[in-house]
Amino acid sequence: MAFDFKKEYKEFYMPKNTPEIVIVPVTNYIAVRGIGNPNQEGGTYQQAIGILYAIAYTIKMSYKGSHKIEGFFEYVVPPLEGFWWQDNVEGVDYGNKDSFHWISVIRLPDFVSKNDFDWAVVEATKKKKLDCSLAEYLTVEEGLCVQIMHIGPFDDEPATVAIMNKYLNENGYINDLSDTRLHHEIYLSDARKVESSKWKTVIRHPIKKA
Repeated sequence: MAFDFKKEYKEFYMPKNTPEIVIVPVTNYIAVRGIGNPNQEGGTYQQAIGILYAIAYTIKMSYKGSHKIEGFFEYVVPPLEGFWWQDNVEGVDYGNKDSFHWISVIRLPDFVSKNDFDWAVVEATKKKKLDCSLAEYLTVEEGLCVQIMHIGPFDDEPATVAIMNKYLNENGYINDLSDTRLHHEIYLSDARKVESSKWKTVIRHPIKKA
């Protein structure tokens, strides 16, 4: 059976709908950076998603071709994730989506090296006839964080974040959002197939002791 990150690392992908503290280890990602409204039809965000999945599936299926990755094992492509921020905004202003900065990412298995990633970018560009040059191999160490499962539309996230903030205040922590420690979302639902009231999104914030 293929390795499934969501099932093997439930503490990071399947939190409860109440806040919990986690220490997130160093993780490697396929990443594409951009600015602007993620809902724009055919916009840069949607183009980035196409690039991420082209590379992710090129790596996943590499064992069937001539490029052999050391330590490779079959796995399920992890869910789409995103790091988000806005200039001069504390938290997130969902009423001004055009001002979003984002790093859209898909997790890489630990056996994928930078050389393997570079091969996949070239291979995906050639096979998918898609310019994947914007993709980067990104390593993130989130460390101490609070997270929660948000159920519902993205625009309803502020109420869930408020629950997280209340929990931090009651337990001696504060948010530690910065240029390098960002608002993080993990998307567990296919928005094309699931109605928005049932969307499942992991919300994760970096924190520190108060």
